Amino acid sequence: MKQYDAVLVGAGFAGAVCARELAERGGKRVLVLERRDHIGGNAFDRTDDAGVLIHQYGPHIFHTNDRRVYDYLSRFTAWRDYQHRVIANLPDERAGGRMTFPVPFNLTSLETAYGPEEGKRLGEKLLAAYGPERKVTILELRQNSDPEISALADYVYEHVFVHYTMKQWGQRPEDIDPNTTARVPVFLSRDDRYFQDAYQGMPLEGYTALFQRLLDHPNIEVRLGVDALSLLKVEGETVTFDGVPFSGTVVYTGQADELFAFRFGPLPYRTLDFAFETLPRDDFQGYGTVNYTVDEPYTRITEFKHLTGQVKPGLTTIVKEYSRAYTGAEGEIPYYAIINEDNNALYARYKAEADKCPNLHLLGRLAEYKYYNMDAIVARALELSDQLLG
Repeated sequence: MKQYDAVLVGAGFAGAVCARELAERGGKRVLVLERRDHIGGNAFDRTDDAGVLIHQYGPHIFHTNDRRVYDYLSRFTAWRDYQHRVIANLPDERAGGRMTFPVPFNLTSLETAYGPEEGKRLGEKLLAAYGPERKVTILELRQNSDPEISALADYVYEHVFVHYTMKQWGQRPEDIDPNTTARVPVFLSRDDRYFQDAYQGMPLEGYTALFQRLLDHPNIEVRLGVDALSLLKVEGETVTFDGVPFSGTVVYTGQADELFAFRFGPLPYRTLDFAFETLPRDDFQGYGTVNYTVDEPYTRITEFKHLTGQVKPGLTTIVKEYSRAYTGAEGEIPYYAIINEDNNALYARYKAEADKCPNLHLLGRLAEYKYYNMDAIVARALELSDQLLG
């Protein structure tokens, strides 16, 4: 077997950033194993049959306040200036038909939902109570002694949060964590952007091109279409690779339960089904993402040309997202860990097994059983690389 100093499992952001750092800064010979037939993990993008650049696994919007992360990724891509805006599309109870307003719910949303005059009056009341440019939670609004303000919290809960969350997580209202509900914000601003981070944008040539540059180093070998777990085994305090004890660094970004053959039982996840459609028109919905917060079986529709800035007259591609329970069936992808006390306790058992191996490091959404934005996982990968390189 060719000699490697490190084996990285997974070619998404976690694995690719670690691979580059170990190869470039550490001078290590790195092998990256990827089960899929492409690099980039869930951020993978490609041109579809209509010539539209799509995100294969749902929309990925880069945003961060972390200057190190932004500067690091800027080595591998130029950026398209893009400020993400999301609207809710839901039935209009006042006038019939449908209405749209920005999410997170803000002063513009308020005037749409309640009408211009009433919305403006309620907005002024909110500004007087809390001040401008604040994100005030539903809990704070409900605790206000003014019944109109507390009633607004109930409106946002019903029309923006609860039905969407039921679809996303497969829960009944009574099963939704009250702490999660309490954190839902109302933004006392007319800033309609979904994120307010200092650095926002889209890779100018797409995410896949970014990953190609990231992994382009003479010390990195990438093998696609390889199930790492057919080669990599954890046996007590030892990691073996292709049947031979491996003492080099192993960074694993896959499912922690799968690494240990589900010996304590599977960790629950939510998965997504994507329904892509190419339509014979320039524009379908006017925004990158529209959330269906009350009705429709899908959670949102994304129209990619708004994200990428691609000019493609007469054609546009959209995708509808449907959330459901992950079963582990062939072809399913675990997207979201279901975080609760029981699941965290189950994960801790797998983490304890991994900790027995000093050269094995769990990194990423699946391996750590938690939610990370892209910038956060890049930051984590850089931190782990710092530790490994001393």
